[in-house]
Amino acid sequence: MAEKNPVLLIIEDDEGLQAQLKWAYDDFEVVIAGDRESALAALRQYEPAVVTLDLGLPPDPDGTSEGFAVLDAIMAIKPDTKIVVASGHGARESALQAIERGAYDFYQKPVDIDALGLIVRRAYNLHQIEAENRRLTVKAGEDSTVLGRLITDAPEMVQVARTIERVAKTSVSVMLLGASGTGKELLAQGLHDSSDRKDGPFIAINCAAIPENLLESELFGHEKGAFTGAVKTTEGKIESANGGTLFLDEVGDIPLPLQVKLLRFLQERTIERIGGRKEIAVDTRIVCATHQNLEAMITEGGFREDLYYRLAEIVVKIPTLAERPGDATLLAKAFLKRFSNEMNPAVTGFAADALAAIDGHAWPGNVRELENRVKRAVIMADGKLVSAGDLDLQESGEGRDDVLNIKAAREEADRRVIRHALARSEGNISSTAKMLGISRPTLYDLLKQYDLQA
Repeated sequence: MAEKNPVLLIIEDDEGLQAQLKWAYDDFEVVIAGDRESALAALRQYEPAVVTLDLGLPPDPDGTSEGFAVLDAIMAIKPDTKIVVASGHGARESALQAIERGAYDFYQKPVDIDALGLIVRRAYNLHQIEAENRRLTVKAGEDSTVLGRLITDAPEMVQVARTIERVAKTSVSVMLLGASGTGKELLAQGLHDSSDRKDGPFIAINCAAIPENLLESELFGHEKGAFTGAVKTTEGKIESANGGTLFLDEVGDIPLPLQVKLLRFLQERTIERIGGRKEIAVDTRIVCATHQNLEAMITEGGFREDLYYRLAEIVVKIPTLAERPGDATLLAKAFLKRFSNEMNPAVTGFAADALAAIDGHAWPGNVRELENRVKRAVIMADGKLVSAGDLDLQESGEGRDDVLNIKAAREEADRRVIRHALARSEGNISSTAKMLGISRPTLYDLLKQYDLQA
């Protein structure tokens, strides 16, 4: 039997363009949709590897709101889909927003079918390579790392890493939004390491940790004698980041007068040290992060709107640890290995009740809370295995997800149950299969199907 062609979903409301595109791809089975409802129905039915999406869809054919709503829905239902966005509406702004939301690429109308075909085939090839890499990772039992040091097996976090890898090669400013402890600095470092500036310095400053009266000097530096205690000329963090990346953590805590000076630097790319009169040119990329709602602060007058748009050319939202199924157990094992080597080599792993407790805890403090609990437990543990008591946790069986269709619900239920069983058996295949009431070959098939690791 001949192998079936892969499915390409084309979301386009122009009937003439629909007809052109339908017969342009001999190596794909082409499915056409003209609105959000039919597009999402086709996505669920055919599960295409690649989608081309026109942003101008009814009921907003002259805008982009409906197209972006479809893009968001596709990424929620099937985040590994490669989406090629085509639009003539505000090309640069639409492209940046589309990539930020997870699109693979952007193509400006009018459509050149041959050029678009090259993008589509490249997207499909990348999709197949990524799928094969996931299968090989599961087979080999390797650690799930992205961006060099970020440990994750959750599609939600993998998508964040992909977005960062894509924007790293550009010069746009990036804003990381996420709760405290979600790993914003690690992601900023990963962005720097993936960029053309990787050989330059990575300079980080926590704007909330420095008193307001000292923050200007920390950022911009000062000349000798500029104020009491300025006994020598000192470079600021901005100047130190020349040729590299400056990471401004908790940027929402910068006071308004200093926001004006930072905006001037972003516009002119020059600084003056405190007490100095010489303009100093600085070439650095800005990455910033905050857990605050900057849009609300703008409304209330606490943050400058013009500065926000300078800093937030690309916005990346980081999921909490509770929104990353299975990552708590994965990270806990990595932390235990590190801390046991450093502090207590007698500790070799987690007891079953500890793994169940880690998997069930809500982690309001995110990765930082997990790291601190594991570190304390390794220090305090009396035996070889860390218990739930050592972690000061109780076993819990809370579930967390909402799903969008029957097939997705079944798959998510399977994933969740398998993850729980793997956590409780500490990755032992025989024990996990017995716990689930299935054979070992069936469990191996499910691990491969769902790209899970033992």
